[in-house]
Amino acid sequence: MPTDRSSLIDLAARYGVSTDYQDWSGRHVTVPDTTLVAVLGALGVQAGTDAERTDALTAHEAAYWARSLPASIVAREGAATPFWVHVTHGDPVDVWLQLEDGTRRDHLRQLENNRPPYDLDGRLVGEASFELPGDLPLGYHRVHLRVGAFDTSATVIVTPSHIATPVRMGARRLWGLSTQLYSVRSEDSWGVGDLTDLTDLAVWSAGEHDAGFILVNPLHAAAPIPPMEPSPYLPTSRRFVNPLYLRVEAVPEYAYLRHRGRVRKAHARLRARAARSQRIDRDRAWEAKRAALQSIYLVPLRRGRELAYQGYCHREGTPLDDFATWCALSEEYGSDWREWPAELRHPRSEAVAAYAAEHSAAVDFHRWLQWLLDEQLAAAQAGAVGAGMEVGVMADLAVGVDPAGADAWALQDVLALGVTAGAPPDEFNQLGQDWSQPPWRPDRLAEAAYEPFRALVAAALRHAGGVRIDHIIGLFRLWWIPRGVAPTEGTYVRYDHEAMIGIVALEAHRAGAVVVGEDLGTVEPWVRDYLRDRGLFGTSILWFESGPDGAPLPAEQWRQACLSAVTTHDLPPTAGYLVGEHVRLRDELGLLTRPAEQEWAADRAHRDAWLAELRRVGLLADQSDRDPDVDEVVIALHRYLGRSPSRLLAMSLADAVGETRTQNQPGTTDEYPNWRVPLAGPDGRAVLLDALFDDARAAALCDVMRAAAELP
Repeated sequence: MPTDRSSLIDLAARYGVSTDYQDWSGRHVTVPDTTLVAVLGALGVQAGTDAERTDALTAHEAAYWARSLPASIVAREGAATPFWVHVTHGDPVDVWLQLEDGTRRDHLRQLENNRPPYDLDGRLVGEASFELPGDLPLGYHRVHLRVGAFDTSATVIVTPSHIATPVRMGARRLWGLSTQLYSVRSEDSWGVGDLTDLTDLAVWSAGEHDAGFILVNPLHAAAPIPPMEPSPYLPTSRRFVNPLYLRVEAVPEYAYLRHRGRVRKAHARLRARAARSQRIDRDRAWEAKRAALQSIYLVPLRRGRELAYQGYCHREGTPLDDFATWCALSEEYGSDWREWPAELRHPRSEAVAAYAAEHSAAVDFHRWLQWLLDEQLAAAQAGAVGAGMEVGVMADLAVGVDPAGADAWALQDVLALGVTAGAPPDEFNQLGQDWSQPPWRPDRLAEAAYEPFRALVAAALRHAGGVRIDHIIGLFRLWWIPRGVAPTEGTYVRYDHEAMIGIVALEAHRAGAVVVGEDLGTVEPWVRDYLRDRGLFGTSILWFESGPDGAPLPAEQWRQACLSAVTTHDLPPTAGYLVGEHVRLRDELGLLTRPAEQEWAADRAHRDAWLAELRRVGLLADQSDRDPDVDEVVIALHRYLGRSPSRLLAMSLADAVGETRTQNQPGTTDEYPNWRVPLAGPDGRAVLLDALFDDARAAALCDVMRAAAELP
């Protein structure tokens, strides 16, 4: 039996595993030993006994001295950055830099380092320190170390100290729509909102109402077989896109399809069925759309199109091949790679290579789909900017992926597969949350020079003017939950935020994009200041903005470097929230942790406090003898956003049409139709995009937002 907790605490600290923390109420919590042992195990460290802990501490020390260079070195522009090298004690060393553009930089300055040598299995290893100069250009470089005939290198990442606001944003603040694209159907879409619908929505909101951006839900890929995962926040891949969002008729080769009549008939049947349904049916939509796309795939590409496709495949390289291969494998063996034949469970196996060669057409079909998505995403951004948007499309980057999916298969060597990511209990999710997603392993990310993360961020910004990063706090520390236990039994694991945020800043700088971090929930006080100083925007949701006394925080005290909105996708639209739909639903589903009467009373007090605040600033008439009309309050709340100094203001499209139903109820899967609710008005009747353009309610609220953005 283990007896020495101090060694467990020491070991946990070396791997960034928190042994205690403060919860959302300020209470100090000590993490149980069982949780620490399980989390360390997911990091490849055995710590169940005193002997294992002693061995692990020794191995950790030895591994540090056995490494010649750090796994990766992160520097900020304009700042000299020290780093160490390890060589046999007394050996002369040669250190130089190879910059991203091929330039070589010699004569790095050596710093004084008096650390005594370390006995590594009988070899004395010495440590020397050098300094990267402060004038290095932004980018990904390599530092080289040569000792005699031995030569090694490590990645150097030079990041911006601050992301400059894109010039096209100017000095004024912007407003934009936020939308769950799949729910925004049109007469021409295939039962699910698509990228042509996104383009049309952006053009309308910019051209008619001066919107500066359109924030869309994550468009990440889902498994290509039924049942298709409805949650955009539980994708099979974050690097690639869901072909469900393709507009079939916008594919150039569609014009050369011989049997377009069959495609049109399938489209008409699907559209009629969708009009009768109260739910988004992804499986039926994808079945029809896939059949149409498979026919189009057989149309030969013109020479120029073929060259463009080859160029895309070359640029995307191995990650695209892996994703396409996983899709083909999933169609034969199912969507959970952990249940495939053993020889197919790793992307680098000989069996996988043989399968890809034997099924080259099936693999290529999925590559081709991603190319089409790349083109249609580019068209959506071009259309948005062409209509006058300063930012255009703002992508949404989910916090993780399905453990059974393509990224978990392709990136399994840099993920912790024995735990899941989630969130500890907080005021709004009192049981905590388990997102069932494998987190990055901090050590393996560093070993890989953060390349998987770099590629992910770059892909998100390739055809977008901005990105919202869901739960950006997870780039600082993430709540890890050992397999088989409740979310309350987890702990935090720390990441190198200087590297992670630095890479986000570098990729945003290169794309000329704005970054919004969703920094809600339990947040260490210094983190928001750090994000602001690095040039990232935070997030303010009106219902969550409160002062130390719990009362509404006056708008003028909100943050400037922020995207502010009344509501978010994990709450009902504003009209529903005002009547307590979130309380009713959680009570119905058994998600409350206190009596319903108390929850209703607290919610009523919270709502009344905000009504009082609206009256205080003159946005609601002081009529205490009756409750104000819901529509009147919705307008007042959105006008209130304009009283804040926030540079970015967002309005949910669901609010624009008077929707009351939530898209997602955290803590549920099939108990509620999460992510399957089509856009509808207050009467529950579906609102198609075609009708939205002439909707008086939507136009009025858009004009409220335009006026709010114009306030000084």
